[in-house]
Amino acid sequence: MPQRPSKTRRARGAPRKLLLDAARALFARQDYRSTTTREIAQAAGVTEHLLFRNFGSKAALFREALVLPFTSFVDEFGRTWQSVVPEETKEEDLAGHFVGQLYDVFVAHQGLLLTLMASEALSEEEKTAAGIADIRRALTVLGQISAEGMHMRGMRSNHPDLPAHSTVAMIAGMAALRSTYFGARQPSREVIVDELVRAILHGFLHRQD
Repeated sequence: MPQRPSKTRRARGAPRKLLLDAARALFARQDYRSTTTREIAQAAGVTEHLLFRNFGSKAALFREALVLPFTSFVDEFGRTWQSVVPEETKEEDLAGHFVGQLYDVFVAHQGLLLTLMASEALSEEEKTAAGIADIRRALTVLGQISAEGMHMRGMRSNHPDLPAHSTVAMIAGMAALRSTYFGARQPSREVIVDELVRAILHGFLHRQD
């Protein structure tokens, strides 16, 4: 009597990883609201039931796939900032660490940028569920770090948090638009990060080559 072929059993945690990868890919191509749990499950090659069993909702999946990497980076950089000894730290090294890691987060999680740019179309309930409030809190932390840095350097500003927000916007813009800027012949990551660091620290008219 012919035996039935045995089903290949996925490793523990494999469906979760497949769903996270599929979610990142789909959210990078289409907006949050129009992306369905059925599409994500199909792209991951699993059932929609598994999606809900692992994450509970589309919003929770979005938060873990795209919001958590950003907020985790900010938390990590906040700890780095607290340990900084100004007399022993080069601004270029600290800025390079911040810019390089944040650029990598944005490149790997394009769907976060797409959703943030279209977030005004989301209801307050959707924003809360998807973790937009978490993004705002993380940006507030960066604003506080910016204010502390300006104070340490004896600089005054009516909007001390604005440099941090401008910096994040510059890095996000480069990550989101690099294909538009450069096409298939993009500069290396190191060249892009170096340019961003120079622009952030020295602007365009006061560079020190």
